[in-house]
Amino acid sequence: MEKIIKPVSGFLVLVLALLSFAVAAYFFTRVGETTWMVIPAILVTLVGILLLKGLMIVNPNHSRVLNFFGNYVGSVKSNGLFFVNPFYAAHKISLRAENLESSKLKVNDKMGNPIEIAAVIVWQVGDTYKAAYEVSDFRDYVHKQSEAALRFLANSFAYDNLEDEHASITLREGGEKVNEMLEHQLNERLAPAGVNIREARISHLAYAQEIAGAMLQRQQATAIVAARTKIVEGAVGMVEMALEMLSRKNIVELDEEKKAAMVSNLMVVLCGERGAQPVLNTGTLYQ
Repeated sequence: MEKIIKPVSGFLVLVLALLSFAVAAYFFTRVGETTWMVIPAILVTLVGILLLKGLMIVNPNHSRVLNFFGNYVGSVKSNGLFFVNPFYAAHKISLRAENLESSKLKVNDKMGNPIEIAAVIVWQVGDTYKAAYEVSDFRDYVHKQSEAALRFLANSFAYDNLEDEHASITLREGGEKVNEMLEHQLNERLAPAGVNIREARISHLAYAQEIAGAMLQRQQATAIVAARTKIVEGAVGMVEMALEMLSRKNIVELDEEKKAAMVSNLMVVLCGERGAQPVLNTGTLYQ
């Protein structure tokens, strides 16, 4: 459990250390006159050294984890010059937010398709005790567990709806929901190291190279089919409206054969990829 402490200010101790060295220097100058002066000179010098050793500078957004012969003493998160027990071992830990850009991982999605995925993660140490003592190297822990969380996320969802038409969330279209799930997964995995995730975003998502071409063709075919479906639906509606208006306004009476021909011609005109070439009929309607 993290314990926050605030040591005494080190400015007065710094002055005392400098005075100790000044007194020691004076004693050493008197050694030639009085031999026994060497003893207090050495003692005062040692006192000055211990005072300097106990001084500790903590910069903004940094901390010190103090350990006394294997026992955790506390963590210092305040900034400034402080004095602590000279025999404390101080471990420096940064509290600044840091960016981690994962490498492009090649994994299989939920449907077994090989994909490439990467993420940008903003993390920050929140518990200095866990970061210092619960894991051997918290930075390496963050890197490895981030990759594990990203792999888990990729394995949990399909890349898109082509393979799983009933999927409510996919990696490509999930957006904020996928990012929120990634953040949740990272916070769970990095909690033992005392690390908090401030933000996590998918930065790269694509099919693996060996299937990218085939999947692109499949996506294009699906888009073409969807577009053609809309065109046909619109064309049928327009033909139906045209026949209904001709019949209602008594512009011309068509038998079933001529209706079928008219429907065929209109469908060709409306659904064709190129503009239809008009043909003028100079005879009667039935010639």
